Amino acid sequence: MPSLRVRPAEPDREGRVIAITPESAGWRYVGFEVRRLSAGTRVEIVQPGRELCLVILIGRADVSAGRTDFPGLGGRTSVFDDLAPGAVYLPAGLPATLTALSDCEIAVCSAPGTGAGMPRAISSERMRVEVRGQGTNQRRVRNILPETELAESLLITEVITPGGHWSSYPPHRHDEDAGDAMTLLEETYYHRLSPPQGFAFQRVYTDDRAIDETVHVEDGDVVLVPRGYHPVGAPHGYDLYYLNVMAGPRRQWIFHNDPAHDWLMRR
Repeated sequence: MPSLRVRPAEPDREGRVIAITPESAGWRYVGFEVRRLSAGTRVEIVQPGRELCLVILIGRADVSAGRTDFPGLGGRTSVFDDLAPGAVYLPAGLPATLTALSDCEIAVCSAPGTGAGMPRAISSERMRVEVRGQGTNQRRVRNILPETELAESLLITEVITPGGHWSSYPPHRHDEDAGDAMTLLEETYYHRLSPPQGFAFQRVYTDDRAIDETVHVEDGDVVLVPRGYHPVGAPHGYDLYYLNVMAGPRRQWIFHNDPAHDWLMRR
């Protein structure tokens, strides 16, 4: 099994610092890249047979896809800004051109697709924000590409967990296609920390402990969740951001809590 922790590398010629494919992850659905682009850089992005969502995490960029232009998307100076990212959905196989108007950090999220649908920008008004949990389990969730938005496979959210809080908690899993009880969704967590010298922890474990890893997360790391429960803890003094990308055979997020910890939901 590949390592569950993927560290950022030096940018390649197209700005990639993270490059995860189904083949490198050892699974079937989710692909994920992070590109860091300097102002004025122009890149072509296309993945045959895979739908894409380009998320402009930091900075501002123009995107062109087919005959449609999406100018001036994004604008955050940090993923911790209380603003929505820029985001463009692209049906499978449609080439796009992205031009960085400032220094940018771009997430390229991908999953299998047939080419159905049209390219579109996702407006900030459609990215519903909600607060989940209570006490030290409270975190803020922004739904970038939820089930209510058209796509073939992708589900995308971003979460800010304050220092000293837990997230993806109580531990839950979504690794079986079990009707109304659960869906099978692979998942990536792209982590950023404020201040950036901080750290966090993510545990990934299965009921039979065939997987049982606690991952030390630093700024810019990705954690792969092929199956199992996957809670996250942010130490005191360090706020944690993560971008979630999920995909599987059925585009629904139906999860199952670890029975040992489900009592926390009834407090």
